[in-house]
Amino acid sequence: MNFSVEHIGLAARDPVALKDWYVRVLSAKLVFDTRQTPPAFFLELPGGVRVEIYQSGLSRPETANNKLAGWRHLALRVEAIEPARDELAARGVRFTEPIKPAGGSGRILFFEDGEGNLVHLVERPKESPLR
Repeated sequence: MNFSVEHIGLAARDPVALKDWYVRVLSAKLVFDTRQTPPAFFLELPGGVRVEIYQSGLSRPETANNKLAGWRHLALRVEAIEPARDELAARGVRFTEPIKPAGGSGRILFFEDGEGNLVHLVERPKESPLR
């Protein structure tokens, strides 16, 4: 059996605002809009990862805690962290931690999306087994 990631689901307090954040900040493209109430959207990030954004039923203040059980972050691979950081900062992203070493080699830089979900940039050297 072969598996590939079709999409990642992301429940949102305000799906329209979060969709707009991913389009504006991460250059996502809108692939599908259910045109229903409540709305749901499929976005495609540069590189091909698809994210489904839909209405949440509840939220928790611990969403950005990387140690909370369950899926915790969306890792976005970049060739170089500093230029990506600078471009995202120009689009309004706030980084509250420094660049850190990544497990498996390389470097990472965490930030939160428009609703506090954890996202991070990851830069891997060419010799990394995870590249």
